[in-house]
Amino acid sequence: MKKTVPLPREALIAITYRCNARCHMCNTWMYQSRPEAEIQPEDIVSLPRVSFCNLTGGEPFIREDLEDFVRIMAGKARRIVISTNGYFTDRIIALARKFPHVGFRVSIEGMPAVNDPLRGLKDGFDHGLRTLLELDAMGRKDIGFGITLSDKNINDLMALYGLSKRLNFEFATACVHNTFYFHKFDNVVANKDMFSKNLKLLINDLLKSPRVKNWFRGYFNHGLLNFALGGKRLLPCEVGTDLVFIDPFGNCMPCNGMEKSMGNIRDDAFLNIWNSARAQEVRAAVASCSKNCWMIGSVAPAMKKYVHVPAAWVMRNKLRLLMNKDAIL
Repeated sequence: MKKTVPLPREALIAITYRCNARCHMCNTWMYQSRPEAEIQPEDIVSLPRVSFCNLTGGEPFIREDLEDFVRIMAGKARRIVISTNGYFTDRIIALARKFPHVGFRVSIEGMPAVNDPLRGLKDGFDHGLRTLLELDAMGRKDIGFGITLSDKNINDLMALYGLSKRLNFEFATACVHNTFYFHKFDNVVANKDMFSKNLKLLINDLLKSPRVKNWFRGYFNHGLLNFALGGKRLLPCEVGTDLVFIDPFGNCMPCNGMEKSMGNIRDDAFLNIWNSARAQEVRAAVASCSKNCWMIGSVAPAMKKYVHVPAAWVMRNKLRLLMNKDAIL
């Protein structure tokens, strides 16, 4: 009998590589997908039920049929979050009215003078903030900023975080990566001292939060600093098992960091792809991967599976805070 593999708990679906931004840390805009080559909503019908789905791009709101993707995944995912640069405010608000339980993370790289040049998007900060404020006025709770840290914006980290706290928005962090997904292979963290200084401030503040979720975000940012400093990944990476990444052309990959396809959902049902010999070969490649990536897509399911590791870190450092000591990083 053919051995089946447990279905993924999370799905990352990039519905387009088209983008209206020109980000310094991502060259996707130079390699945009053609609309006629992109997957259609009906192509994802065979995807299984998941606990979490992130719809992303490129800029997903460039697609006029984004609503159809959301409608299909709303019947499959307990939680959906759309990653966007927030530029198309009217489109975002219109979709939010139809799907009140969908979350939004607006990518902003710092305050206006830093964000707009880094994103290559005129008035990008203004558009993104206006979008979040309108979503907030609608009563949406699962909304917030997403920042990708680099040498160029690390000193704006705490300012943007402070703004998110005052607005009571969520705050997601990432660090520059080099992968096929970004078409970028020269991203580097050179200013390690400033990374350490600012991320330690963030981590300590998250640990002081009354929200348990923020304590675990402290651990995530502890791992992010470790990645920026060149350390070995703190938790096992089991993408291709816990997570599946679907690219705009229908390829099923373990993540957006490893360009190895298990198969294409346009050619076969997802369940057949997931349990194929090719999928097993890809999982073996994941097991021997040495990239040490630390992106929320791969880290979040690992933190849930190996929760004792971040929980022990949180307990240890909460005790240190009670003794007026900073977290051990």
